[in-house]
Amino acid sequence: MKHLFAMGAGAVAALALGAGLALAAPEPDPMTALAGRPAGADPLDPMTALMARPEEGTDGEGNVELGGLPDGPGAEDTFYQCVACHSTEIIKQQRVTDHRWDELWTWMVEKQGMAEPDEETKKVILTYLKTNFSSER
Repeated sequence: MKHLFAMGAGAVAALALGAGLALAAPEPDPMTALAGRPAGADPLDPMTALMARPEEGTDGEGNVELGGLPDGPGAEDTFYQCVACHSTEIIKQQRVTDHRWDELWTWMVEKQGMAEPDEETKKVILTYLKTNFSSER
């Protein structure tokens, strides 16, 4: 009987330790969680854009003064908002859904510390991104 009790206590301790480690695990970073998988394997994966081939981005050269972003309403706002943290190449490689653009915006503000502009500028930038870099067009 003592042997069964000791085994049971050991199993409970192992479960508690495992649960403690699981609770202590940091929140996974969506930018690295799926690293190594082929580009385009998951359209909701933010790494898809980072691993995409350049020819999957926009056609043509775009506006050289704006890092190659296509001209259009919101191009300049988008350039200045985004290049504070990353190059325009990341933007130009995107092919995600409109909904995913909204999610990425929230993630960049909440998890990456992006400074969020006023609501009108945010709307202009998201409209530009969805118009030029959406998988829905």
